[in-house]
Amino acid sequence: MSADRVIEVVLCDDHAMVRAGLRALLAGADGIEVVGEAATGQQAIDMAAALRPDVVLMDLQLGDGMDGVEATRRIQSGGPGSPRVLVLTTYDTDADLTRSIAAGATGYLLKAESADELYSAIRAAAAGRTALSPPVADRMMAQLRAPRPALTEREREILGQLAQGVGNREIARRLFISEATVKTHLGRIYEKLGVDTRSGAVAVAKEQRLLS
Repeated sequence: MSADRVIEVVLCDDHAMVRAGLRALLAGADGIEVVGEAATGQQAIDMAAALRPDVVLMDLQLGDGMDGVEATRRIQSGGPGSPRVLVLTTYDTDADLTRSIAAGATGYLLKAESADELYSAIRAAAAGRTALSPPVADRMMAQLRAPRPALTEREREILGQLAQGVGNREIARRLFISEATVKTHLGRIYEKLGVDTRSGAVAVAKEQRLLS
C-alpha cells in the first residue's frame, strides 16, 4: 500500500453512539476514511463484499445475531484480497482472543486504548501486520509460555455432551456419574480452556478441534 493511499474502513458495532464516536475519532486521522457503518455481523459481511474496504473494525458482541467472531470468519473466507479485520472490544478473555485470532482477525484492540494507538493499529492491519493491545499481547505470550493442560478422556466426553446441548442432569445419567461430579469436571474444563460459560467452552473446543 502506498504511503499516500487512503485507508478505507468499515465500522461494525451494534451501538449507534459508539459508531458515531469512532467515526468522529477517525475523522481526525490522516489517511483514514470511514466508508461504511454496520450494526450487525451480516451487514458487516455484506459491506465488506460490496465496498472492499482495507479494514473492518469489528466489535465482538453484536446483540442477538451472529457475534463478531463469526462475522470475522465469514469475511475472511473470501480468500486473498478480503478486508483485514481488526477486533475492537472491551473484552480481553482468553476465549475471545483465541476465537478471534483463529477466525482470521489481523489484530485485537481494546476500546480503552488511545486514539493514536487506534490509528496505528488500523494502519498496521491495512498493511497486513498484526496489531495487538499491550495487555492482549501479554496474555498471548503468557498462553504460549504456559500451555493449558490437556483434557482428560472423561472431560472430553463431557465436552462432547455440552456440544450437543445436554444439561448437567442428563450428562450425569448418560455417563453414570453424579451431577456433582459433572459440575466438578465442568469447572476443570472451564479452567483449562480459559472460559467461564458452557457456550464459551464449546466454541473454544471447536476452534481447537477438541471435539471428535
